[in-house]
Amino acid sequence: MSTAIKFELNGQPAQSSSGGETPLLYVLRNELGQFGPRFGCGLAQCGACTVHIDGVATRSCVIPASAVEGRSVTTLDGLAASYRQRNAIADPAVLHPVQQAFIDEQAAQCGYCVNGWIMTAAALLAERPKAGDAELREGLSGLKCRCGTQVSVLRAVKRAAGRLLESRTRA
Repeated sequence: MSTAIKFELNGQPAQSSSGGETPLLYVLRNELGQFGPRFGCGLAQCGACTVHIDGVATRSCVIPASAVEGRSVTTLDGLAASYRQRNAIADPAVLHPVQQAFIDEQAAQCGYCVNGWIMTAAALLAERPKAGDAELREGLSGLKCRCGTQVSVLRAVKRAAGRLLESRTRA
């Protein structure tokens, strides 16, 4: 008999009755309807399944659901709402600066990998808001894009970094 795994998902209480060893990705997609994280490789190599667990970018395809008991999970579906809440922004149309920069730079081609890029970049910039080119490349180096949009992605992340720094100086 499996017990429910209780955690916070995108700022709301959530629970899963899947087995504790079920990969978090499967729980998020199949049980909780979160379609931002995607199955790519199943080996934590491509990043398509990235979510934030307590603010840390984590590959959800290899982490058991039991590992999020009592923790906070944010998916791409909840990234903007989390950003608005942290920054006391009432306008529901405001996206996380990384999401907006990806739109502005047209950084996605097929879009399959975009979850990994956005979630990893958002966590990276939260940790190192003044990251330079080399740090950004290093922080994003484990992600895969078969369409070759890495140049646009880097441009978008740099744009988001500038916006985040600008908003911090205004606050």
